[in-house]
Amino acid sequence: MNHQFKRKFGAGLALSAGLFGLMSTPAFAQDEQLKLMNDDNQWTQQRKDYSNTGYSRLSQINKTNVKKLKLAWSFATGVNRGHEGAPLVIGDMMYIHTAFPNNVYALDLNNDQKIVWSYFPKQDASVQAVLCCDNVNKGLGYGDGKIFLQQNDGVLVALDAKSGKVIWDTKVTDPKSGSSNTNAPHIFKDKVITGCSGGEFGVRCYITAYNIKDGALIWRAYSTGPDEEMLIGKDFNTANPHYSALSVYQDVNGGNKLGGSFKAIPKEKLKYPEANLGVRTWLKPQARQEGWQTGGGPTWGWYSYDPALNLMYYGTGNPGTWNPDVRPGDNKWSMTIFARDLDTGMAKWGYQMTPHDEWDYDGMNEIVLWDANGKKLASHFDRNGFGYTFDRTDGTLLVAKKMNPFVNWATSIDMKSGVPIKDPKYSTHQDYNAQGICPSALGVKDEQPSAFSPRTKMFYVPLNHVCMTYEPVESKYVAGQPWVGSTLTMFAGPDGVMGGFMAWNGLTGKSAWYNKEKFSAWGGALVTASDLVFYGTLDRWVKALDAKTGKELWKFQVGSGVVGNAITYGHKGKQYVGVLSGIGGWAGVAMNLGLTNETDGLGAAGGYKELTKYNAAPGGGAMNVFSL
Repeated sequence: MNHQFKRKFGAGLALSAGLFGLMSTPAFAQDEQLKLMNDDNQWTQQRKDYSNTGYSRLSQINKTNVKKLKLAWSFATGVNRGHEGAPLVIGDMMYIHTAFPNNVYALDLNNDQKIVWSYFPKQDASVQAVLCCDNVNKGLGYGDGKIFLQQNDGVLVALDAKSGKVIWDTKVTDPKSGSSNTNAPHIFKDKVITGCSGGEFGVRCYITAYNIKDGALIWRAYSTGPDEEMLIGKDFNTANPHYSALSVYQDVNGGNKLGGSFKAIPKEKLKYPEANLGVRTWLKPQARQEGWQTGGGPTWGWYSYDPALNLMYYGTGNPGTWNPDVRPGDNKWSMTIFARDLDTGMAKWGYQMTPHDEWDYDGMNEIVLWDANGKKLASHFDRNGFGYTFDRTDGTLLVAKKMNPFVNWATSIDMKSGVPIKDPKYSTHQDYNAQGICPSALGVKDEQPSAFSPRTKMFYVPLNHVCMTYEPVESKYVAGQPWVGSTLTMFAGPDGVMGGFMAWNGLTGKSAWYNKEKFSAWGGALVTASDLVFYGTLDRWVKALDAKTGKELWKFQVGSGVVGNAITYGHKGKQYVGVLSGIGGWAGVAMNLGLTNETDGLGAAGGYKELTKYNAAPGGGAMNVFSL
């Protein structure tokens, strides 16, 4: 490892003992990434490690002294709109990104955060028109001495970490087609993994691996379409063939007519694996040509990787248009968790959480890898309101429980078939205004990532507590233009609040504690070895909780709402906690743009109109760093 990354804490900083099992895999002992991730002074991955845990072994800041946390320094990015994701800390440098135009700053932690270099992409301003839900960017990646930026305009850029010089770049998506990028690049071994946004524009999305050295394309896997383009082989879902069932919906109108009604096929009549389900589960209404070709399945979330299995995990998002009557069938493989071989991209297993999505319950939230009872597990907190735990080796579903009782679109998940048992009262159809659907399209949890503590064996999950009305409408597909096909309004859940934060047991599917929040907790969680949990809220607070009880121990009000993810790092014997502020994302976009009609911002304007009464200032971006 390069000497510039070798750093040690002073005597004042205590670390808890033990390393993650994943981090000590012998076959990858020399991997630079694993070495850096094992140094808790640094924060070299968006979610700290390959497993997406958001967990740090630093413990200088603890339950006793956390109340003494003060603002150590701040850095204004000069960019408005939502600041999602987190900075990276590598050696003595911090790398900060912004919302569009996705500027990058390298700050010297040894020299009062002096700007060592900056990178200002020259993106066409028109790309902002195809960014669905604010001009966000979820952060940077690092590997091989390079900082990686996935620009909103689809260009993936590799920058020299020391100088900021462009080493290579490549075009991933084309905004002219309606596709864009908001995800952070993820660096696994010698590959840069990046995704695709644009489900609201009828794009056909994919996930792609590039060579870390020169940006050469290694593989690309589509979310919909023929098996050969989705990289699905004969060994796909062999442990759970029922996950590859043909459509669980059949038209009962005697022909695939727009607006036809559908019912679930009995489990005993499900047919098992046949080729090209990514095509054949998109049943075409009469006089329409679109289907899987405009199938959506965006991949703009957080990715994880198990070096021992050589499998990477990620989720796909909503199918094509929000009007479900336009696309009868399961619409595979939108709304799916995939496990793929990192080297070839071939899918080993896939599980579709919301077949024939009727509510925009994107399935792209993070998959967190963890071990318990001798099993390799993966947990996922979905927009649809269910928390899932799988055997990550083969995809076997072990737990699927509602995260909150207010979830009503489905009564439960059938554990044998994996199919949700939908309540027809909350189904949506064209020109029918379905009311009281919980959760809203925002989901019980959106992109804001959870954290997992190997000490408490608990997940810490920031939540939305929002319901909606939803009316699909006719909408013609035009390439490169919005294709939502629905109007909606949003409002607080049954107990009158719009957010929460909980500790969740991934083995039982139950919460250990659940705190209410006035507004959605849209900031990603951090948990530490001193059993502290940090996260931010839309109404400008950064909070620290007792991980075991949920008791609030500290809070600090920053300049704008928080949609960024909290991190911690060490420098010269001192532990720091930091988070980006700058309200935005779907929940905050209406405030930034001054939208006031109830349905503006895809319902966010009406749902979050009270934010202005709670000092939730518009989204001026800033990095906020705290210490004792």
